[in-house]
Formats: sequence, C-alpha cells, structure tokens
Amino acid sequence: MATTASTRRQFLSLLGLSAVAVSCGTTAGASSGKGGTKTLRYQGWAGQVTLPELAEDLGYLEDVKLDWVGNTISGPQDIQSAATGQIDFGGAFNGAVVKLAANKAPIKAVISYYGADKYAYNGFYVLKGSPIRSARDLIGKKIGMNTLGAHSEAMLDIYLQRGGLSQSDIGKTEPLVVPPVNTEQTLRQKQIDVAVLGGLLRDKALATGGIRPLFTDYQLLGAFSAGTYVMTDRFLKQNPDTARIFVTGVGKAIEWARSTPREEVVARMTDIVKKRGRNEDPAPLKYWQSFGVAEKAGRITGKELKLWIDWLAERGDIKKGQVTLSDLYTNEFNASGS
Repeated sequence: MATTASTRRQFLSLLGLSAVAVSCGTTAGASSGKGGTKTLRYQGWAGQVTLPELAEDLGYLEDVKLDWVGNTISGPQDIQSAATGQIDFGGAFNGAVVKLAANKAPIKAVISYYGADKYAYNGFYVLKGSPIRSARDLIGKKIGMNTLGAHSEAMLDIYLQRGGLSQSDIGKTEPLVVPPVNTEQTLRQKQIDVAVLGGLLRDKALATGGIRPLFTDYQLLGAFSAGTYVMTDRFLKQNPDTARIFVTGVGKAIEWARSTPREEVVARMTDIVKKRGRNEDPAPLKYWQSFGVAEKAGRITGKELKLWIDWLAERGDIKKGQVTLSDLYTNEFNASGS
C-alpha cells in the first residue's frame, strides 16, 4: 500500500492548514508601533530551558521580553501556533517547517535551535531483554514518541526503509503519541515496545539502566541541525529590529552554551527553572550535554531544509517545486556568527 494512501502515515498531517486559516492569523499582542513590539509570546517545554529563555537570562535579548503563554510537547503544534499568530515564534523539526510552508503558511525559518551530535540525539530504545534487533522486528510493534508527523516519525521511516521494509510492512508498525515525561515509564511497563528518548529524559533513563538503543538519529544522518525557529513574514516586516535582537540573541546563546563548561550551563538552566515558578522538577537538567546545533550561531545553510524538501517530495507528500528553498529561510536577522 502506498504511504500516501495511509491516513495514519500521512506525514505531517497535523499541519494540514489551509492558506485561509493561516492568512487570517493575527499578531495580537505583537503591535508594530515605532520600533516594533518588545514582547514575544511563546510556548515552552516542561522541565526544559529553551535557547530563547537562556538568551533572555544571559541578557542577550536586550530590552525584548519573552511572554510565556504555556507549554507544548509538539513542534508541529508550536509552529502552527506561530503561523496563525497565537504566538510570535515557534520551533519544530525542519520537515514540519517545510510541510507548513507547502501549505502556503507565510513563514520563514530564522535560526536553527536543535540538532543531533554525539551528545545531543534522539534514540529509539527497547528493554534490554527485548527480542527487537532490526527494522523487520518492528512490524506490528508499538513505538512511543512525542508527536506523530515530525522528527521521530521521519527517523523511524528512514530506518525502516534502510532496513528493506516495503511500504506495506512500514504501515504495519504502530507509532503512538506518548508524553515525553511518561515515555520511559511506559516502556518499562511494557505498554509500548520501543521508546523514543532524547536529551535529559534519555540520559536519565540510561542512568537508570535496563534499556538499550535500537538506533539513533545521529547514527542515521550524522551531525545535523534538525529544527528551526520560524516567524511569520508579517511579523518580520513589522518588527525587523525586534526580530534581529531575538535571532542574534539566540545565536549568542548557542555559542555561549557551546563554549561554556557544561556544569556552568546546567547550573544556569537549573536556576532559570527554579526562578520561573512553573512547578517543575529541575533535577533532570543535570543530564544536559548539548543543543546539537551544527552551524555557528545557528545560521541556516539551506541543506538542513533541502533534505526534507526532497524527502517529502519523494514520499508524495508535497509536489516537486511546491516549496522554493530560498523562500523558506533567511539569515538576515542573525548578526551573530556572520
């Protein structure tokens, strides 16, 4: 059965926005008076410190303030909220950014913010006693991940294809949405067969023991920037100075985290979590090692987006030529690392 015929496997179907829905998005709270807005609405991640939050704490955002409106567990949901004007920037896996742009969302990727390297990667883990050893062993198995149609499902599909599975067999695997904070426990209770774990949650699970990796995204693709922050064309046009402060500040935070001793970065992020009072446990932050951004200051080269333009076109999820790479991103607002 063709992948595009499978509703469950329809890549990034969460982002099936109509051009009308996106174009009707407002920028309420992001007024564009002289000098532009000085407040940026955004969504966070429970128990984690995002690069913009780190940049603000380091003073890199100057007089621009972040306005936290809640948390998300999904990159596609985050950038959809940005495209419709509910927040002023959002971040997601680059495949999700491409698909959103293909649906005529007026957005631009402005800076890379996470990726895969030898320290920062997402792994697909099984219990140590699991019989699962290969791609073919995943047929009929449950794979828990934070959201469907994004980074983890793309990595799973690449792994299955490289393992020689037909589209029919790929369709017999069962990706399931499991909140990140529950994924390790869900695996240990054998409610799922494979758990996608990354960052702090991965390292915490590994420290507990009893699991082993089936594969990682770093093993599949090497070091690469995997996701970008996006802003709408309208926001960038109305608030260029604010956008420049934000993007440049995030770029500086990337380099600060890269060049600062890990213990100092962890201490800083732990302090941020404690100060913001969101009833979170800062303990897992001790496992942080890297944001995994490949390029200096998060500058976008284009190759990290072209990979997914080609991937989606091959799958039939977008048409060839539907997305123009040069229209998809800009480094104009990144004055750091140029």
